[in-house]
Amino acid sequence: MQSLTGRTALVTGGSRGIGAAVVRRLAADGAAVMVNYRSDEAAARSLADELTASGARVALARADVSEPGAPQRLVAETVAAFGRLDIAVSNAGIEHFGALETLTEQDFQRVFSVNVAGQLFTAQAAAAVMEAGGRIVLTSSVSARIGVRHHALYAASKAAVRALALNLAPELGERGITINAIAPGGTRTDMAAEHAARYTPASLADVAPGDIVRGMTSAGRWAEPEEVAAAVRFLVSGDASYVSGSTLAVDGGWM
Repeated sequence: MQSLTGRTALVTGGSRGIGAAVVRRLAADGAAVMVNYRSDEAAARSLADELTASGARVALARADVSEPGAPQRLVAETVAAFGRLDIAVSNAGIEHFGALETLTEQDFQRVFSVNVAGQLFTAQAAAAVMEAGGRIVLTSSVSARIGVRHHALYAASKAAVRALALNLAPELGERGITINAIAPGGTRTDMAAEHAARYTPASLADVAPGDIVRGMTSAGRWAEPEEVAAAVRFLVSGDASYVSGSTLAVDGGWM
């Protein structure tokens, strides 16, 4: 793939996990990167310092993408810092588990405001300033296509992201911009570690959560964040110029 030198990227939720791996990959390949974070300033600054020391161009922007106007401010800050925006990777998201009878309107609003509205308006703001050749990547999940106990609200939000990518593709294609989504499976991140036990069916309660995930994949293991970042790297490259509206599974064969 061609170098990303001269290209500018915005990565939401970029301070840890998959987001941080995406930031490292894009920066290593030459892109200037705006790293968005919501609360973990220490992690974001550590990442920025690491990459700046290696010669990369990195800036930080604190924002909660679910707040009205936040995605627009992030895009404006990116353009102010680097002069343009070519790549937007919408990675910010929150997990949720809850039995049907426990779900509240507040749960719905929080999950959908981050996982759906945050991604939709990030795409909207990015597309407004992108030129032809722009690349937008949203983050769905394997959960949109498989049934997991007590996971309905989260899964519904990630299914909506698949629909966003599919239905925005024709509209953005008229302007030479592609939009796709990735659908990671079990990935070795701190967020996954926090919720791994939730993926264990009650009938398999004596089996370690990690063994459950490994057993559900053809690869027989969890993904590393860098492997998901590699899929993002493809989708933002010139090699993916004829790929739009797709959701690329990075799930080791889980689905």
